[in-house]
Amino acid sequence: MVDIQSIKLRFGIIGNSPLINHAVHVAVQVAPTDMTVLITGESGSGKESFSKIIHQLSNRKHNGFIAINCGAIPEGTIDSELFGHEKGSFTGASEARKGYFEEHNGGTIFLDEIGEMPMGTQARLLRVLENGEFIRVGSSKVQKTNVRVVAATNVNLLRAVQKNSFREDLYYRLSTVPIMIPPLRERGADVDLLFRKFAADSAEKYHIKSLVLDEEAKKLLLKYRFPGNIRQLKNIVENMSVLSESRLISMDNLASYLPSNELNYLPALIENQSNKESNPDQLLYKFMLEIRNEVNELRKLVISLLQRENGNSPLVPESEQLFRSFEENLFRKPVENQVISSPSLLLNSSEKEKDVEYDKAEDVTDKTEDDNFSLEKQEREMIVKALKKSNGRRKYAAQNLGISERTLYRKIKQYEIDEKNEI
Repeated sequence: MVDIQSIKLRFGIIGNSPLINHAVHVAVQVAPTDMTVLITGESGSGKESFSKIIHQLSNRKHNGFIAINCGAIPEGTIDSELFGHEKGSFTGASEARKGYFEEHNGGTIFLDEIGEMPMGTQARLLRVLENGEFIRVGSSKVQKTNVRVVAATNVNLLRAVQKNSFREDLYYRLSTVPIMIPPLRERGADVDLLFRKFAADSAEKYHIKSLVLDEEAKKLLLKYRFPGNIRQLKNIVENMSVLSESRLISMDNLASYLPSNELNYLPALIENQSNKESNPDQLLYKFMLEIRNEVNELRKLVISLLQRENGNSPLVPESEQLFRSFEENLFRKPVENQVISSPSLLLNSSEKEKDVEYDKAEDVTDKTEDDNFSLEKQEREMIVKALKKSNGRRKYAAQNLGISERTLYRKIKQYEIDEKNEI
């Protein structure tokens, strides 16, 4: 029987939740085979650790292992990086070069952010997985390789297949054995164990006393959603270890270290603890993509039904105002003193505005595409803000936006953002 605890200890995996134990068990079971594995999970949840488990417990452990972030390699060079190129095959190719699939023959390649891989490269990868064959850029000679591929993604690849941004045949070839890494918020008491581990590590690193949470702070920690998962928790603990004067952390002290633009991920527990406006950029970015279209469709339906029944009804402008108030609060204004648990909270607050006068009913169909509510405009503004915040460093701007560096590059080109003059 596989000793899951010893495996977790060996590879530094902290926690005892059933979900994480199951993921470790599957990784251990599939490791001795040569089957392709697809690891799914949110960014920062620890997917690379599982690729190392698979490699180190396989027959390939004495051969090479390399982790490649597909989203960090420019589209024009990723084929050369993976499969190599011949001398003179493109500008700057002053000599022939081996790619990762050639250099790590007999070993394991971990392809992180596989969903960001260009379609042309996907076709080349499929050939490697199917036949073990590849061709260098600028060559016509077919070469063989015996490399095991472990892939990982933080996006829904089936949805990407439906959008024609990921090959369906490659998806099914990659997901021979799927491993799902749970987000930190679904791991229960593991959050406290990880906090103590990171606090102890920081104490040893900086030669200081380790942090300790009081009971209320522990409750807050366990209820926080951690959109950045383990990576975010580690950064928070390290910041607190260095900056906090007290080694006993209270709930108020902990709340002050939780990013203000993510306070809305918290449940109602801290409703009375935060009276400041929080920066809504990241929340807006996620929220708009999910519900803005639904709001507009609902508005059209409601207004059309009212106009069909009685075009002069005072409910027409009143309903329009309610929808506009909802959108304005949702997409423009910071959320104050509460967590949005339902859109009805904003609608109910709008209904309490008694003294609003209307001169005449408006044709709302002409305003549903109002530039003030343009998703593209909002997205462009958020990208510019993120670039300014990171002093023009795309890597950190992409992390703040929750997208890959390649996606950020595409967006900069799409919206014609002048990084020299606008940042």
